[in-house]
Amino acid sequence: MTSQVQATRAPAAASVVTKAVLRAAEQLRVSNSVLGKVIGVSEPTLSRMRTKDLPLSERSKEFELALLFIRLYRSLDSIVGGEAEVAAAWLRNDNRALGGKPLEQIQTIPGLMNVIAYLDSRRAVV
Repeated sequence: MTSQVQATRAPAAASVVTKAVLRAAEQLRVSNSVLGKVIGVSEPTLSRMRTKDLPLSERSKEFELALLFIRLYRSLDSIVGGEAEVAAAWLRNDNRALGGKPLEQIQTIPGLMNVIAYLDSRRAVV
């Protein structure tokens, strides 16, 4: 692959992930404050990501955390059959299996990983 093709592809991937994480947060009614804690960016940075199309850097921890948040969204969306209100409510309600509210837990990396593992196990039930 030529370096020109790689240079063209890289910003596109970063832009897609940035837009996807913002859209997932919107669908789940996750505030900028909470999303910032989940992916490790400030609220002003999130605002610039929305208004100035400032993509996350593919080589950053924030990008990796954004991918995990998108994974959480996709798993939850699949479980609730695309019902955004149900998904948003699930995040805010106590969950005995998780030992608390998922929205509070996903604000740490171990909590985010735990919630994703839980959702993945629920999707795999046959």
